[in-house]
Amino acid sequence: MTITDITAKNRAAWDASAQHHGQGAYWDELVAGFADPTYSRFDQTMTTALQVSDIKGARAVQIGCNNGREVLSACALGAAEVWGIDQSAAFLSQATTLCDLSDHNAHFLEADIYDLPDECPRDFDVAFITIGVLNWMPDLRHFFTAVAGLLRPGGQLVIYETHPVLEMYEPTARDPHRPEHSYFRTDAFVENVAITYDGTDQGSAPESHWFIHTLGTIVQGALDARLALTQLQEFPHNIREVDYDIYEGQYAQTPMSFLMRATKA
Repeated sequence: MTITDITAKNRAAWDASAQHHGQGAYWDELVAGFADPTYSRFDQTMTTALQVSDIKGARAVQIGCNNGREVLSACALGAAEVWGIDQSAAFLSQATTLCDLSDHNAHFLEADIYDLPDECPRDFDVAFITIGVLNWMPDLRHFFTAVAGLLRPGGQLVIYETHPVLEMYEPTARDPHRPEHSYFRTDAFVENVAITYDGTDQGSAPESHWFIHTLGTIVQGALDARLALTQLQEFPHNIREVDYDIYEGQYAQTPMSFLMRATKA
């Protein structure tokens, strides 16, 4: 399939899964939280990374913004203006709802990162990517080229993501500590289940495609897009579904997340 085919399938899967995220205790917490202009969903690692990247007073953009919770969190850290780009109309509807509850200067654009419209701004000071974005991308080289195109010269990129080594494991397997997948797998994981954050089974959904990208592929993709690496740090803590918490605190600890910062030449 082409990149367009894959991203279209993933868009349909996310749109169908949005209903499971706009209700319940998780949604109620977001609704209550963003009534406070200082409310942020970032942990200390991401908060520090954005502060070091001069988020205060900046024009920023999040690629893969989902329901906008981190766009609004960047506003809470002092960004002057933040845009969120996502291809799921259903999740952007939730983002608009949360934005209306806040007093933040946030904007949302429904678009495929591989096919950005002409009206998309391309002079941001900071771009950021968080958990669960890179693995939905079938082609990192073209992805990073598009991301770099959003930044002004000297603009900074911050990525805080699942470590690709963690993708080798299946927490629900009979032996969850034995690798189930090759670190170098290139073909997609194809699933037909609703996409959730809490590990619960919410039934079926349209077909989605998920990819493993090695850390070397991620770094090289950024370098090929003429982004200069300024920080690469790996962590033993989990930032994805709670099922993966079982891999924390091990004597032989696997890397679970990473932070990467880079600057556009």
